[in-house]
Amino acid sequence: MAPWRPDPDAEPLQPGLYVVSTPIGNLRDITLRALDVLAGADLVLAEDTRVAARLLGAYGIKAKVERYDDHAGAQARPRVLQRLAEGGRIALTSDAGTPTVSDPGFRLVQDALEAGARVIPVPGASASLAALAMAGLPTDRFLFAGFPPAKPAARRTFLEELAAVRATLVLYESGPRLADSLADMAAVFGPREAAVCRELTKLYETCIRAPLPELAADPRLDRPKGEIVVLVAPGREAAASEADADRALAEALQRLSPSEAAGEVAKALGLPRRELYRRALALRGEG
Repeated sequence: MAPWRPDPDAEPLQPGLYVVSTPIGNLRDITLRALDVLAGADLVLAEDTRVAARLLGAYGIKAKVERYDDHAGAQARPRVLQRLAEGGRIALTSDAGTPTVSDPGFRLVQDALEAGARVIPVPGASASLAALAMAGLPTDRFLFAGFPPAKPAARRTFLEELAAVRATLVLYESGPRLADSLADMAAVFGPREAAVCRELTKLYETCIRAPLPELAADPRLDRPKGEIVVLVAPGREAAASEADADRALAEALQRLSPSEAAGEVAKALGLPRRELYRRALALRGEG
Protein backbone atom coordinates (compact mmCIF):
# COMPACT_ATOMS: atom_id res chain seq x y z
CA MET A 1 0.00 0.00 0.00
CA ALA A 2 1.17 3.51 -0.78
CA PRO A 3 2.32 5.67 2.15
CA TRP A 4 -0.42 7.81 3.63
CA ARG A 5 -0.15 11.51 2.93
CA PRO A 6 -2.40 13.67 5.11
CA ASP A 7 -4.20 16.60 3.51
CA PRO A 8 -1.77 19.55 3.87
CA ASP A 9 -4.72 21.93 4.17
CA ALA A 10 -6.45 19.97 6.95
CA GLU A 11 -6.84 21.56 10.36
CA PRO A 12 -4.42 20.21 12.99
CA LEU A 13 -5.83 17.78 15.53
CA GLN A 14 -7.43 19.37 18.55
CA PRO A 15 -6.42 18.20 22.04
CA GLY A 16 -8.28 15.17 23.33
CA LEU A 17 -8.59 11.41 23.43
CA TYR A 18 -9.42 9.98 19.99
CA VAL A 19 -11.14 6.57 20.09
CA VAL A 20 -9.99 5.16 16.75
CA SER A 21 -11.59 2.12 15.12
CA THR A 22 -9.11 -0.10 13.26
CA PRO A 23 -9.63 -2.90 10.71
CA ILE A 24 -10.90 -6.27 11.95
CA GLY A 25 -8.92 -8.11 9.28
CA ASN A 26 -8.61 -6.36 5.94
CA LEU A 27 -6.18 -3.45 6.38
CA ARG A 28 -7.95 -1.49 3.65
CA ASP A 29 -10.97 -1.09 5.94
CA ILE A 30 -9.23 1.75 7.76
CA THR A 31 -10.93 5.11 7.24
CA LEU A 32 -9.24 8.20 5.84
CA ARG A 33 -10.05 10.09 9.02
CA ALA A 34 -8.51 7.35 11.17
CA LEU A 35 -5.29 7.63 9.17
CA ASP A 36 -5.29 11.40 9.67
CA VAL A 37 -5.68 10.96 13.42
CA LEU A 38 -3.01 8.26 13.72
CA ALA A 39 -0.58 10.37 11.70
CA GLY A 40 -1.25 13.51 13.72
CA ALA A 41 -1.49 12.13 17.26
CA ASP A 42 1.21 12.76 19.84
CA LEU A 43 0.79 9.22 21.12
CA VAL A 44 -0.96 6.04 19.93
CA LEU A 45 -2.14 3.61 22.61
CA ALA A 46 -2.42 -0.02 21.48
CA GLU A 47 -3.40 -3.35 23.03
CA ASP A 48 -0.50 -4.98 21.17
CA THR A 49 2.19 -2.67 19.84
CA ARG A 50 3.15 -5.24 17.19
CA VAL A 51 -0.37 -5.21 15.73
CA ALA A 52 -0.38 -1.41 15.72
CA ALA A 53 3.06 -1.35 14.10
CA ARG A 54 1.83 -3.51 11.22
CA LEU A 55 -1.09 -1.17 10.58
CA LEU A 56 0.97 1.99 10.83
CA GLY A 57 3.75 0.50 8.72
CA ALA A 58 1.32 -0.48 5.96
CA TYR A 59 0.53 3.21 5.48
CA GLY A 60 3.98 4.60 6.19
CA ILE A 61 2.88 6.34 9.39
CA LYS A 62 5.53 6.98 12.01
CA ALA A 63 4.05 7.49 15.44
CA LYS A 64 4.98 6.97 19.05
CA VAL A 65 3.17 3.83 20.22
CA GLU A 66 2.72 2.62 23.78
CA ARG A 67 1.07 -0.49 25.15
CA TYR A 68 -2.36 -0.12 26.75
CA ASP A 69 -4.06 -3.39 27.71
CA ASP A 70 -5.54 -5.13 30.75
CA HIS A 71 -2.14 -5.47 32.36
CA ALA A 72 -0.58 -2.09 31.52
CA GLY A 73 -3.73 0.02 31.76
CA ALA A 74 -3.70 0.76 35.48
CA GLN A 75 -0.11 2.00 35.34
CA ALA A 76 -0.54 3.89 32.06
CA ARG A 77 -3.75 5.77 32.86
CA PRO A 78 -2.29 8.42 35.20
CA ARG A 79 0.36 9.31 32.62
CA VAL A 80 -2.18 9.42 29.80
CA LEU A 81 -4.56 11.60 31.82
CA GLN A 82 -1.70 13.98 32.64
CA ARG A 83 -0.83 14.31 28.96
CA LEU A 84 -4.48 15.00 28.15
CA ALA A 85 -4.56 17.68 30.86
CA GLU A 86 -1.53 19.28 29.20
CA GLY A 87 -3.28 19.44 25.82
CA GLY A 88 -2.07 16.17 24.37
CA ARG A 89 -3.62 14.50 21.34
CA ILE A 90 -3.85 10.79 22.06
CA ALA A 91 -5.24 8.02 19.85
CA LEU A 92 -6.68 4.96 21.57
CA THR A 93 -6.79 1.82 19.40
CA SER A 94 -7.57 -1.85 19.95
CA ASP A 95 -6.13 -4.83 18.09
CA ALA A 96 -9.22 -4.89 15.86
CA GLY A 97 -12.47 -2.98 15.64
CA THR A 98 -13.82 -0.28 17.89
CA PRO A 99 -12.02 0.41 21.18
CA THR A 100 -13.96 0.10 24.46
CA VAL A 101 -16.10 -2.76 23.03
CA SER A 102 -14.91 -5.88 24.89
CA ASP A 103 -11.48 -4.34 25.45
CA PRO A 104 -9.74 -2.33 28.20
CA GLY A 105 -10.35 1.13 26.72
CA PHE A 106 -13.61 1.72 28.60
CA ARG A 107 -11.91 2.66 31.87
CA LEU A 108 -9.63 5.19 30.16
CA VAL A 109 -12.56 6.87 28.41
CA GLN A 110 -14.48 7.00 31.67
CA ASP A 111 -11.55 8.55 33.55
CA ALA A 112 -10.81 11.01 30.75
CA LEU A 113 -14.40 12.27 30.79
CA GLU A 114 -14.38 12.60 34.56
CA ALA A 115 -11.16 14.62 34.28
CA GLY A 116 -12.80 17.01 31.82
CA ALA A 117 -10.92 15.85 28.72
CA ARG A 118 -12.59 15.79 25.35
CA VAL A 119 -13.28 12.32 23.91
CA ILE A 120 -13.65 12.11 20.12
CA PRO A 121 -14.94 8.94 18.39
CA VAL A 122 -13.41 7.98 15.04
CA PRO A 123 -15.83 5.26 13.87
CA GLY A 124 -15.02 2.42 11.54
CA ALA A 125 -14.90 -1.36 11.44
CA SER A 126 -16.92 -3.40 13.95
CA ALA A 127 -17.15 -7.19 14.00
CA SER A 128 -20.61 -7.16 15.59
CA LEU A 129 -22.08 -4.82 12.97
CA ALA A 130 -20.37 -6.66 10.11
CA ALA A 131 -21.87 -9.95 11.33
CA LEU A 132 -25.34 -8.41 11.65
CA ALA A 133 -25.09 -7.07 8.11
CA MET A 134 -24.35 -10.48 6.59
CA ALA A 135 -26.28 -12.96 8.76
CA GLY A 136 -29.83 -12.24 7.60
CA LEU A 137 -31.26 -12.11 11.13
CA PRO A 138 -33.46 -9.24 12.41
CA THR A 139 -31.50 -6.01 12.84
CA ASP A 140 -34.26 -3.64 13.99
CA ARG A 141 -33.37 -4.48 17.59
CA PHE A 142 -30.24 -6.24 18.83
CA LEU A 143 -28.30 -6.71 22.06
CA PHE A 144 -24.53 -6.96 22.20
CA ALA A 145 -23.82 -9.39 25.05
CA GLY A 146 -20.05 -9.78 24.68
CA PHE A 147 -18.25 -12.99 25.69
CA PRO A 148 -20.19 -15.67 27.60
CA PRO A 149 -18.46 -16.94 30.77
CA ALA A 150 -15.96 -19.74 30.26
CA LYS A 151 -17.27 -22.05 33.00
CA PRO A 152 -20.34 -24.15 32.04
CA ALA A 153 -22.55 -23.32 35.04
CA ALA A 154 -21.89 -19.59 34.79
CA ARG A 155 -22.44 -19.71 31.03
CA ARG A 156 -25.84 -21.40 31.43
CA THR A 157 -26.92 -18.78 33.96
CA PHE A 158 -25.70 -16.01 31.64
CA LEU A 159 -27.67 -17.42 28.71
CA GLU A 160 -30.81 -18.01 30.78
CA GLU A 161 -30.80 -14.31 31.70
CA LEU A 162 -30.82 -13.49 27.97
CA ALA A 163 -33.56 -15.95 27.01
CA ALA A 164 -36.39 -13.45 27.44
CA VAL A 165 -34.72 -10.67 25.43
CA ARG A 166 -36.83 -9.86 22.34
CA ALA A 167 -33.87 -8.88 20.18
CA THR A 168 -31.17 -10.53 18.11
CA LEU A 169 -28.35 -11.50 20.45
CA VAL A 170 -24.76 -10.74 19.42
CA LEU A 171 -22.03 -12.66 21.25
CA TYR A 172 -18.30 -13.11 20.83
CA GLU A 173 -16.68 -16.49 21.40
CA SER A 174 -13.31 -18.19 21.05
CA GLY A 175 -12.72 -21.23 18.86
CA PRO A 176 -11.89 -23.69 21.68
CA ARG A 177 -15.13 -22.84 23.55
CA LEU A 178 -17.46 -22.44 20.56
CA ALA A 179 -18.89 -25.98 20.43
CA ASP A 180 -19.68 -26.01 24.15
CA SER A 181 -21.25 -22.56 23.95
CA LEU A 182 -23.43 -23.55 21.00
CA ALA A 183 -24.58 -26.69 22.86
CA ASP A 184 -25.57 -24.55 25.86
CA MET A 185 -27.35 -22.05 23.60
CA ALA A 186 -29.31 -24.86 21.96
CA ALA A 187 -30.31 -26.17 25.39
CA VAL A 188 -31.36 -22.75 26.70
CA PHE A 189 -32.79 -21.06 23.60
CA GLY A 190 -34.14 -24.10 21.73
CA PRO A 191 -34.23 -24.28 17.92
CA ARG A 192 -33.85 -20.57 17.23
CA GLU A 193 -32.24 -19.49 13.98
CA ALA A 194 -28.64 -18.46 14.54
CA ALA A 195 -25.45 -17.69 12.65
CA VAL A 196 -21.76 -18.20 13.32
CA CYS A 197 -19.60 -15.64 11.52
CA ARG A 198 -15.85 -16.24 11.46
CA GLU A 199 -12.77 -14.43 10.18
CA LEU A 200 -14.80 -11.43 9.00
CA THR A 201 -13.17 -9.41 6.17
CA LYS A 202 -10.34 -11.97 5.96
CA LEU A 203 -9.48 -14.57 3.32
CA TYR A 204 -11.41 -17.42 4.98
CA GLU A 205 -14.49 -15.40 5.97
CA THR A 206 -17.48 -17.67 6.60
CA CYS A 207 -21.02 -17.33 7.91
CA ILE A 208 -22.91 -20.52 8.72
CA ARG A 209 -26.61 -20.08 9.45
CA ALA A 210 -28.90 -22.79 10.85
CA PRO A 211 -31.05 -23.56 13.90
CA LEU A 212 -28.95 -23.73 17.06
CA PRO A 213 -29.11 -27.54 17.48
CA GLU A 214 -27.72 -27.97 13.95
CA LEU A 215 -24.92 -25.49 14.59
CA ALA A 216 -24.05 -27.25 17.85
CA ALA A 217 -23.67 -30.55 15.93
CA ASP A 218 -21.81 -29.09 12.94
CA PRO A 219 -18.27 -30.57 12.79
CA ARG A 220 -17.00 -27.42 11.06
CA LEU A 221 -17.64 -25.52 14.30
CA ASP A 222 -15.69 -27.84 16.58
CA ARG A 223 -12.75 -25.69 17.73
CA PRO A 224 -12.43 -23.53 14.59
CA LYS A 225 -9.66 -20.96 14.33
CA GLY A 226 -10.11 -17.22 14.12
CA GLU A 227 -12.30 -14.52 15.59
CA ILE A 228 -15.96 -15.56 15.97
CA VAL A 229 -19.28 -13.74 16.27
CA VAL A 230 -22.42 -15.70 17.17
CA LEU A 231 -25.85 -14.23 16.45
CA VAL A 232 -29.09 -15.70 17.81
CA ALA A 233 -32.52 -14.67 16.51
CA PRO A 234 -35.11 -13.30 18.97
CA GLY A 235 -37.32 -15.83 20.68
CA ARG A 236 -41.05 -15.82 20.11
CA GLU A 237 -43.09 -14.31 22.88
CA ALA A 238 -45.06 -16.93 24.81
CA ALA A 239 -48.79 -16.80 24.34
CA ALA A 240 -50.66 -15.23 27.23
CA SER A 241 -52.34 -17.72 29.54
CA GLU A 242 -56.03 -17.73 30.54
CA ALA A 243 -55.01 -16.38 33.95
CA ASP A 244 -53.11 -13.53 32.25
CA ALA A 245 -56.19 -12.70 30.20
CA ASP A 246 -58.46 -12.75 33.26
CA ARG A 247 -56.17 -10.43 35.19
CA ALA A 248 -56.00 -7.99 32.29
CA LEU A 249 -59.77 -8.10 31.76
CA ALA A 250 -60.51 -7.56 35.46
CA GLU A 251 -58.35 -4.45 35.45
CA ALA A 252 -59.83 -3.14 32.19
CA LEU A 253 -63.42 -3.75 33.36
CA GLN A 254 -62.87 -1.27 36.17
CA ARG A 255 -62.60 1.44 33.50
CA LEU A 256 -64.37 0.15 30.41
CA SER A 257 -67.43 -1.69 29.17
CA PRO A 258 -67.04 -5.44 28.41
CA SER A 259 -66.77 -4.72 24.69
CA GLU A 260 -64.15 -2.02 25.16
CA ALA A 261 -62.23 -4.10 27.69
CA ALA A 262 -62.17 -7.07 25.31
CA GLY A 263 -60.83 -4.85 22.52
CA GLU A 264 -58.09 -3.38 24.71
CA VAL A 265 -56.90 -6.75 26.02
CA ALA A 266 -57.07 -8.39 22.60
CA LYS A 267 -54.71 -5.75 21.25
CA ALA A 268 -52.35 -5.96 24.23
CA LEU A 269 -52.10 -9.76 24.45
CA GLY A 270 -52.73 -10.81 20.86
CA LEU A 271 -55.76 -12.95 21.77
CA PRO A 272 -59.11 -13.30 19.92
CA ARG A 273 -61.46 -10.43 20.79
CA ARG A 274 -64.63 -12.57 20.59
CA GLU A 275 -63.37 -15.04 23.20
CA LEU A 276 -62.25 -12.18 25.44
CA TYR A 277 -65.67 -10.54 25.15
CA ARG A 278 -67.37 -13.74 26.34
CA ARG A 279 -64.89 -13.95 29.20
CA ALA A 280 -65.47 -10.29 30.12
CA LEU A 281 -69.23 -10.90 30.31
CA ALA A 282 -68.65 -13.91 32.53
CA LEU A 283 -66.45 -11.90 34.85
CA ARG A 284 -69.18 -9.29 35.08
CA GLY A 285 -71.77 -11.98 35.78
CA GLU A 286 -73.55 -11.25 32.53
CA GLY A 287 -72.53 -14.29 30.57
